[in-house]
Amino acid sequence: MTLRVVEWSTGTVGRHAIAGIDIRPDLELVGVWVSDPAKVGRDAGELAGLGRELGVIATNDRDALIALKPDCIVHTAMTDDRIFEAIEDLIFFLESGINVVSSGPVVLQFPHGILPADMIARIDDAGRSGNASLHVNGIDPGFANDVLPLSMTSLSQRIDEVRCLEIADYSTYYQPVVMSSIFGFGQPMDTTPMLFTPGVLSMAWGPVVRQIAAGLDLTLDEPLVERVDRVAADRDYSTVSVEIPEGTMAAVRFEVAGQVDGVDRVVLEHITRTHPDQCPQWPTPLQGDGSYRIVISGEPQMQVEFAHHGEHGDHNVSGMIVTAMRLVNSVAAVVDAEPGLVTALDLPQVWGRGLVAGRASVSTS
Repeated sequence: MTLRVVEWSTGTVGRHAIAGIDIRPDLELVGVWVSDPAKVGRDAGELAGLGRELGVIATNDRDALIALKPDCIVHTAMTDDRIFEAIEDLIFFLESGINVVSSGPVVLQFPHGILPADMIARIDDAGRSGNASLHVNGIDPGFANDVLPLSMTSLSQRIDEVRCLEIADYSTYYQPVVMSSIFGFGQPMDTTPMLFTPGVLSMAWGPVVRQIAAGLDLTLDEPLVERVDRVAADRDYSTVSVEIPEGTMAAVRFEVAGQVDGVDRVVLEHITRTHPDQCPQWPTPLQGDGSYRIVISGEPQMQVEFAHHGEHGDHNVSGMIVTAMRLVNSVAAVVDAEPGLVTALDLPQVWGRGLVAGRASVSTS
């Protein structure tokens, strides 16, 4: 059975999602939504950098795409700076009878204990009314700190702590809003960026902590614990998203910890540099410029280092690819899922069926 899919946005993640939809034999791209008027009327293959046309023309007409009655929307639009507006968009899709896999808002990866119960119920009600499901995922938050660590715990005899780390150089990560306004790179050290306002880390990455805890049948202390260590630039740095003058924020290490009786049991840790030479005292990737590391303390002690790198780009390019493909490869499972919001705890195993020796490729230029 071929599932009809609409791709919602063609940015740094969406362009790779188009390539992924095109390569899967069980998916058919039937529509593409764009926010930029300059992209309206252009072919999806051109927007994705495939070097060939797909015969699907981009539009900013939401109603026209809904009228196509696709089986699923792959939603990769920017949501970090419009969380509640984006949730309304997703509810509209569900009420319209369309399944959705989305890269955000990330709080919906596992919103229990974070969003108000009535808001979660509203999403579930929308799914039931439209007989449609919603799954929010990616790589981080996503596979690197839900499926991967939970799979590892199946090998444990005793678990003292599960720690999920992202260790990355963001100098080639092109997301100016995220880098400057949300993380605060290049901003004075006496400012408080959006991400480090108390409670925001627990909303953004708390869901992965709570989901792992739910998978392990843990009841966590409230609230989650946030720890932040920001470091100023020792010289001027330049990234693809933002300039970082000496003395402004250049690196950050943060944790979101779920505790039981005051003891850390599930920890999400991020070590984010804007140049690989920064903060050598912090953990560094075992290879390359970025990695995800899972450390499970207990019996036995276990550690996995997961790194990725683009065939035609660096780890920030491949980060967009793996985010897109976690969504695209989940489409069939989400279409088959029970209506409402579904998490990684609800879905069966998802794998890259049909992708060997595929034909799609995306230019990084």
